[in-house]
Amino acid sequence: MKKRILASILALSSAAMMFAGCGNQTTGTSEGGADAPAASSGETVTLKVWESVDGPDKWIQQAGEKFTEQNPNIKIEFVNVELGDSTSAIALDGPAGTGPDLFAAPHDKLGELVVGGHILPTANADQVKEQVLGSCSSALTYDGTMYGYPTSAETYALFYNKALISDDEVPKNWDDLYTWGQSFREANPDKYPIVMDVTSVYYTILFTTGNGNRLFGASGADTSSSYLNTDDAVNGMKMFQKLHDIIPVASADLGTDTADGAFKAGTAAMHITGPWNVASFTEAGIDFGVTTIPSLTNGGDPAASFSGTRGMFVSAYSDHPEEAAQFAQFLISEEMQQLRYEITGALPSINIPVDSEAALGFIAQLDYAFPMPSVPQMTAFWESSGSASCNIWDGADVKAELDALDSAIIANN
Repeated sequence: MKKRILASILALSSAAMMFAGCGNQTTGTSEGGADAPAASSGETVTLKVWESVDGPDKWIQQAGEKFTEQNPNIKIEFVNVELGDSTSAIALDGPAGTGPDLFAAPHDKLGELVVGGHILPTANADQVKEQVLGSCSSALTYDGTMYGYPTSAETYALFYNKALISDDEVPKNWDDLYTWGQSFREANPDKYPIVMDVTSVYYTILFTTGNGNRLFGASGADTSSSYLNTDDAVNGMKMFQKLHDIIPVASADLGTDTADGAFKAGTAAMHITGPWNVASFTEAGIDFGVTTIPSLTNGGDPAASFSGTRGMFVSAYSDHPEEAAQFAQFLISEEMQQLRYEITGALPSINIPVDSEAALGFIAQLDYAFPMPSVPQMTAFWESSGSASCNIWDGADVKAELDALDSAIIANN
């Protein structure tokens, strides 16, 4: 079964920051496009590109080889700088002259990158907007200007091990999941009904989204409040805390590696994680399905997850910005997006077909996802929220923790 990703991601257009319509894909061969000739000077240029390992590295290396075949005077040098480190690294290495020409970063860092003067606007922005999904181009737009080139769209969803829970048993809401989890634990004391990284608010944010509550408000840009200590957020995080009853593990022992490892080992019936784990779970021999996250209310929509756009940004410190932009646009061509999907499993940023059951599960969740805000206050959000999530999981007073978190974030205004 094949399904194009365009229709599902269109639903994101009304979410925070989503204001540009979704355009049609173009081939990228028009003047200034992905297959345009290299800089007229013909000088030999080496572009340093920062990306993560475990998939994106292979993609950059293979894409670089293909790009150099078309542009012999431009070489691509891959350097491993993980996605979560690139924003802080460019602030140091860029001005020092040791940074990249092009680097990957999540879209929620856009405001910080723009305010810091670290990146250049998108070259051929109108063409790029026509080429990629509207939700992706909007996610990379800050104060009316587009920056970067979206290389993938992503969210997380609910994985389930079919050997431990059947398709029709997968709970539709968190109350039912809690009840099912109690029975599962009694019958399987050596296994867990569900796991997730409880230390990361990237995942636990979903419990704060009841009744349309959203980080920094519906627009994702209201920095007068984090909206993380509203009644809806407090009630949702109390449900999150209650899950400790059926997952009796301290937060210090329930991070990403532990959760991934449990599901991969077949000792967890369900797991909330993203498409980056599809390949490893498949290689481990787990027969799994992917579906939407349980609702926070009976009969309600699936809980809202964060959606993200991974961007490739041209450094403001690059000596070769034209060539860097050329390679970046090459990365969003149909051939390169298909290659990235095959290597990493990440959802493409352009309108191409996918035929994976797992990918269709993520597409379904994208209908209920909302984009991570890109206001500069996101840095304070990430720095402060992890400890709040851990403390709540370990039994701290939910309202007090969320009040303190809101104060820490808003203090940065």
